[in-house]
Amino acid sequence: MAKTVAILALPGVQLLDVSGPLDVFSQANIEACQTYYELRVIACESGPIRSSSGVRLLPDAIAGQCDQHFDTVLVAGAPNAERLALPVGALAWLRASARRARRYGSVCTGAFVLAATGLLDGRRVTTHWAAAEALARAYPSVTIDEDALYVRDGKLRTAAGVTAGLDLALALVEEDLGRELARRVAAQLVMFFKRPGGQLQFSRKGQTRPAGRSVLQEVQRWVAAHPELVHTVASLAQHAGLSPRHFARLFHAEVGMTPAAWVEAARIAAARSLLEEGHDTPKQVAAKCGFASVDTLRRSFTKHVGVTPAAYRKCQTVPTN
Repeated sequence: MAKTVAILALPGVQLLDVSGPLDVFSQANIEACQTYYELRVIACESGPIRSSSGVRLLPDAIAGQCDQHFDTVLVAGAPNAERLALPVGALAWLRASARRARRYGSVCTGAFVLAATGLLDGRRVTTHWAAAEALARAYPSVTIDEDALYVRDGKLRTAAGVTAGLDLALALVEEDLGRELARRVAAQLVMFFKRPGGQLQFSRKGQTRPAGRSVLQEVQRWVAAHPELVHTVASLAQHAGLSPRHFARLFHAEVGMTPAAWVEAARIAAARSLLEEGHDTPKQVAAKCGFASVDTLRRSFTKHVGVTPAAYRKCQTVPTN
């Protein structure tokens, strides 16, 4: 029997959060030479669903007016999902449908809506890296993996931002129809079967921005402009005209991290920029960013970004003819 997949599309939904998974499931039907998945788009209220890009979707059913049993229920995210107040009937439908389903989950910020139903309490999930802290604050009982592209926890499946919805859908196809068919789907859609690394390689959350009082910001700008120099607490304190002890305490209190941690983050940001440009060798990148060796750069970069410098460059640079 065909498995029915329902995707709840929020008002202002990000179109790819809906269309991406749908295309994966649709391609799986083609590769399987049968209609294994029947696909349904569910709206929160009557009328077309206006996406964040302005494109309108015509839903197959309205939440609260549909008592069909679904095999899989997913919530597609929207840029305003954190502030979105859904109709009580829509939330009740989602809660009941997810509990009856074989599995349920979310794409991107759809996790906020699932969390509002209580279905994420005590669970491990992921969401878009930029929304992870907000989700953690709003729902402290939920454990959030900020780096994961998708997470499986029992019957719950959650995906990171936007294109990770394709990764999640492909993982569901692999669960249902096997690895070989899932590989064929990935090949047809020209996507990774398993993407290297996690979200951290795309995240800009860790970028260093000057913070604190003006004297501290001046020091931070100096470090960012000269990551190749030796930066110790003593040298930074001298640049600020403060004693090392007072500088270290003040920096941590106002910036939220130690001077050493900030310097490392600034060097990683500089390394990312050089790797994205693709002109320097790893040894040159290490030297220009203040790392003692290529090995030191590799260890620090992998810790912060989740992939090696070589893997990051491969994903970021555009090949030339």
